Amino acid sequence: MTTMRGLAAAVAVSSTVLAGHQGAAAPRVRTARGTIEGTTEASGVRSYKGIPFAAPPVGDLRWKAPQPVKNWSGVRQAVQFGPRCMQRPVFSDMVFRSNGVSEDCLYLNVWTPATAPADRLPVLVYFFGGGYIAGDGSEPRYDGESMAKKGIVALTVNYRLTVFGFLAHPDLTKESPHPASGNYGLLDQAAALRWVHDNIAAFGGDPRRVTIAGESAGSTSVSAQMASPLSKDLIAGAIGESGALINPTLGPVPLSDAEQTGVKFAAAAGAASIRALRTMSAQQVLDVTARQDAPRLGPTVDGYLFQKTPLEIYTAGQQAPVPLLAGWNSAESGSAGVLGRGAEPTAESYAAGLKRLYPESADEAARVYAASTPEEIEQAATDLASDRFIAYSTWKWLELHGQTGKPTYRYYYSRPRPAMTNAAPDARPARGAVHSAEIEYAMGNLDGNKVYAWTDDDRKVSQTMQEYFANFVKNGDPNGPGLPVWPRANGGETVQVMHIDVTTRAEPERNRARYLFLDRMFQKR
Repeated sequence: MTTMRGLAAAVAVSSTVLAGHQGAAAPRVRTARGTIEGTTEASGVRSYKGIPFAAPPVGDLRWKAPQPVKNWSGVRQAVQFGPRCMQRPVFSDMVFRSNGVSEDCLYLNVWTPATAPADRLPVLVYFFGGGYIAGDGSEPRYDGESMAKKGIVALTVNYRLTVFGFLAHPDLTKESPHPASGNYGLLDQAAALRWVHDNIAAFGGDPRRVTIAGESAGSTSVSAQMASPLSKDLIAGAIGESGALINPTLGPVPLSDAEQTGVKFAAAAGAASIRALRTMSAQQVLDVTARQDAPRLGPTVDGYLFQKTPLEIYTAGQQAPVPLLAGWNSAESGSAGVLGRGAEPTAESYAAGLKRLYPESADEAARVYAASTPEEIEQAATDLASDRFIAYSTWKWLELHGQTGKPTYRYYYSRPRPAMTNAAPDARPARGAVHSAEIEYAMGNLDGNKVYAWTDDDRKVSQTMQEYFANFVKNGDPNGPGLPVWPRANGGETVQVMHIDVTTRAEPERNRARYLFLDRMFQKR
């Protein structure tokens, strides 16, 4: 909810939108910290790239909550994406337009079709995916121009990753005013949402109509910000594409456990203290994450960003009371996660995989993921691996939020990507829509990805999905003229799911028994 003080600040900031929003001159906007100059794209959309929303988290600010940006005088150029946060090149599908890699990386990007602050357009803030270890707001698949052309002020946001974003440690907890440690990447996102609240009116956006969205780690981030007292009053809607911060997907661990993991990381780095770690270069610290003895870091129940686990918060209905649209893809993971790497889809390999995963409940697993032929086994194993990886946590998020009575919309995305432009004639087609396959479709950015030979059917799916998303950002409801009706999924005897493909249609939930089974299994942990 927008406070009177925050609204007054936004109005004050937006009172000066400098020359350039009309005519040939470069567009300028006065933010709370100073004036920026951006670019007018050929479409007429105005873009502002590399806007700092927090102070550079370097030196003594490494592993501290994001701090305010210092004011600047004159006009700051906002025509180039800022550096991406420290990360190793771990995902081959990531393409960056950023200005290198740096620990100084807390920048965001704005695309706006508005011509004046009084336009008060809806706002979309998109968090990139990458498992909290990679990714960047400059990736073409997240580009905001296409959404801006639909009357939305669109943003992408950088946030700290890997050890820089998620190191907890007893020394860090002691020096924190809260006291807490870890979750710095999620705190960066919260700071960006506060920046949006205080500044977006200057770009023609409405701080009371902010929808947050993201895919994979970006989707889990959406679930996190909905659950955090730092952010939940700053958003009006949420979109999640594959993932929620609910076990088994990156479920936050207790602070005490995370602190001990941080101690192990420091030992692996050969650092006796946080002070010693802070004297190491960013590259030296990052290099430790590639070692076999370096522990994996992630979100923490720190008592500040999270008072309880997200699962407990959603179970109690204490999250942001806003409309939620979320779903997952048809092939989020591969069958090898069940059958074993290189194993053929046989009755024996399937039974062995189920026994390994569920020693005491393999027979029940075989009933809810029933299969007999090799083709059925391949599909059932893909389904189970996908559910365990990310679909179940997304389902649980939707189930719990739907119980609040706030509008909840569920989708199942099944359009496989087309062949690659350089694919061999005998290349095997994708079994389904793999993890992250929907991003370019949803954001209207097929043309930004030259890897695939997009077809008319792909453009049809993209047009449908983007319209749904744009309608939701504008109205908290994906429905609109020319689109198949998307019913709410707020529980009851039959939950309706929107199947997004060449023929998009709503159907009753098919696989509830699978998720109820997984629900019981994860509760036993």
